[in-house]
Order: sequence, then C-alpha cells, then structure tokens
Amino acid sequence: MTTSRRGHLLGISGYLIWGAFPLYFPLLQPGGPVEILAHRIVWSCLTMAALVLLLRRRSQFVAILKDRRTAGLLGLAAVAITINWGVFILGVNSGRVVETSLGYFINPLVTMVMGVLVFRERMRPAQWVAVGIGVLACVVLTVDYGRPPWIALILALSFGSYGLLKKGAAADAIESLGFETLVIAPFALGFLVWLQGTGHSSLGTAGVGHVLLLASSGIVTAVPLLCFGAAATRIPLNVLGVMQYLTPSLHFAIGVLVVGEQMAPSRWAGFVLVWVALAVFTISAFHGRRRALQQRRRGDLPVNDVA
Repeated sequence: MTTSRRGHLLGISGYLIWGAFPLYFPLLQPGGPVEILAHRIVWSCLTMAALVLLLRRRSQFVAILKDRRTAGLLGLAAVAITINWGVFILGVNSGRVVETSLGYFINPLVTMVMGVLVFRERMRPAQWVAVGIGVLACVVLTVDYGRPPWIALILALSFGSYGLLKKGAAADAIESLGFETLVIAPFALGFLVWLQGTGHSSLGTAGVGHVLLLASSGIVTAVPLLCFGAAATRIPLNVLGVMQYLTPSLHFAIGVLVVGEQMAPSRWAGFVLVWVALAVFTISAFHGRRRALQQRRRGDLPVNDVA
C-alpha cells in the first residue's frame, strides 16, 4: 500500500469514527451529559498520559509545562474543547443530532471569519460570498427552529476558538491534548467524586458493560486523533479539508435516518444554503491554492505563502 493511499484510509477512518459519535454517546446513558463529559475528560487524560509515555513524548510534554505562553494558550484551548464536548454530548443525547451536524458544517466558515478578525487574514470575494450565504442559512434556520440554532453556533464557535488557540500554541496533537485534559481532569474528577458521594452517579448502577463503555471514552477520543495526525503527514491538508465534511454528513444522516428527526421544507432550505456556502468556500480554496502553486513555480511567491 502506498503512503498516499494509507494516508487517505487513515484520514477517512478518523472522520468516520468522529461521524459515528452520535451513536456512541447515547450508549453512555443513564449518565447525564455533565457526568458523561466528566468521564470523557478523566479517561481521555489517562489515555493521553499512556500515549505520551508509550510514544516517548515526555520531553515534548515537559516543554509545554515550561513554556508559559504555550501552556496558557493550551489552558484556554482546554476550556474551549470542554465546552465543545459538553454541548455536543447534550445535543446528541437530547435528540438534536441534526443541529450538531450544522455546527460542524458551518465551522469552516466561522473559523475563516475568526482568522480575519484575529490574525488579519485576507479572504477572497468568493469566500465572503460563502460567509454571506452561511449567515442567510442561519437566519432561515432560526426562523424554522423559532430560535437561533444555539447548539450549532456554540459548537462552531468553541471549535473554531479551539483551532485558533491550537494554531497559536503550535504544539503536537498528542502532548497538547494530554496537557488540555490534564488541566480540566481535576475538576472533572472532583465532580465525579461529588456525584458518587451524593448518590447521584450512574457509575455501577447499569452493570459492568456501562462501566466499560464509560472507560472506553478515552480510547474513542484518542483513536481518531491518532488517525488524523497520521493522515496529515501523508496527504495534502486541502484533501483533509474536504474529508472533514464526512463527519457532519454522517451526523446529519444519523439524525434523519436513525434518530428520526423531522426535516420541514424550511429546514431543508437552510441546510441546502449551508451546503452551497461550503461548495463556494471549497472551490475558492482549491482555486486559491492552485494559483499560489503556479506563482510559486514562477518564483513569484515564497514557499511559506502556499496554504
């Protein structure tokens, strides 16, 4: 198997696992959303600690601890990903899977706007058109829901913020997620101890299988991350960028076909607008990269400017 084909398989595998999350987290009930979130954080922390040791990344992890700027950015990233995980679990376990899919569909658009606001990045006219269509889609869906799609908006904003903070920290995935979960784990563990002490914990009340499922949340978090990291070193990032739509597409399909969420015509109209916006955004990104590569071949553009 070629390196490129292996990279494609790893990337698709990672996004498919993330896409199956709406089927996984309901299995962790009768635990409530906050309890499930706390278990995910604690077990992810233990899993990432084991990976840091097994992959011999201790020196990189210690470097994060010593660098105040990196540690500070990853501390903020820990807060952002905790919000993202918590809202996602709340969404899928309350039967609003389609709305969670919307959050990850619009995330590239939100991230692009945040890049303009934070890093002063420039957007092409077509990308502004994509953002405008995305805003219109959110207006249509707000009218359909009778409220703003809060779950989708919080997911997109929290994950977009997480990505920007990780970009600023410039730390590798394994040790950075290990640090992030380590920051939040004491609070999560304290909450679980409190639940157990007050008799409100679901741990041990639904059989051994339930305990094992809760413990598996760490592995379920780590495996797609490892697949993504391995794929990123083997195939172009623009290919991974297109693959990312596999995840919300699966969320959407699960919400409609498995959970049985109703899709009124106005809701379909909103999602079609989102998909049109993403098509414009993706085509513009490919054309921009092609032009940059052509300029690079002519010697008009430095290598670092090819995104």
